[in-house]
Amino acid sequence: MSNMKEAFENGKAFIAFITCGDPDLETTAAVVRAAVENGADLIELGIPFSDPTAEGPVIQGANLRALNGGITTDKIFSFVKELRKDVKVPMVFMTYANVVFSYGAEKFISACRNIEVDGLILPDLPYEEKEEFQPICEKYGIDLISLIAPTSANRIAMIAKEAKGFIYIVSSLGVTGMRSNIKTDLSSIVNVVRENTDIPCAVGFGISTPEQAKKMASISDGAIVGSAIIKLLEKHGKDAPVYVGEYIKSMKTAIR
Repeated sequence: MSNMKEAFENGKAFIAFITCGDPDLETTAAVVRAAVENGADLIELGIPFSDPTAEGPVIQGANLRALNGGITTDKIFSFVKELRKDVKVPMVFMTYANVVFSYGAEKFISACRNIEVDGLILPDLPYEEKEEFQPICEKYGIDLISLIAPTSANRIAMIAKEAKGFIYIVSSLGVTGMRSNIKTDLSSIVNVVRENTDIPCAVGFGISTPEQAKKMASISDGAIVGSAIIKLLEKHGKDAPVYVGEYIKSMKTAIR
């Protein structure tokens, strides 16, 4: 069993997305620790991929910088194993099905277990094809996180009933990135989720301000933020941890 539920036990959860290896793993480690120290309840670690179809320009840029810096899946596994010596909050990997396939699904997922990663998010894996990975994830106690998008419509109940860990609700159509307005009727999506499961749900894609985080957390069980954190890394590089820490503190305060 994963420790995912711990992230949602102390009120609304703040989930921070960080791309591994942008600009290097030492900085990633410092950013993760700063995030946890300032209230992040769950860390979503991005494993870079050359064709990240769900990502906007900001996270695409982070993927590129990390890959150009020589990041590999094996280096990330070793890095997380080291990180786990002092970082105790739940952690999940966010990557693409191709990364898992090319590494070998059983090898990848068993490695997740060995380094105490709690879950796996594969945004390009349709619900109908999750059987490719679900049985292996269950074998090793890794939660395969389901995503529900505004287009999921009559599939929401079906996805919610079989969800593990937490449900990632995608706030808007399109790719990741900061948005000035989130216009989707998320309350009705969350209502259908609540009718079909007691697993927590958190909203991501487009959240960058404390006001947005507060609104999304009031509808759901938490807020997921990625691009705004990556922008700080892009701007400050190795000096980013202190800025990320301050930013997360303001976001966590807003959703409390």
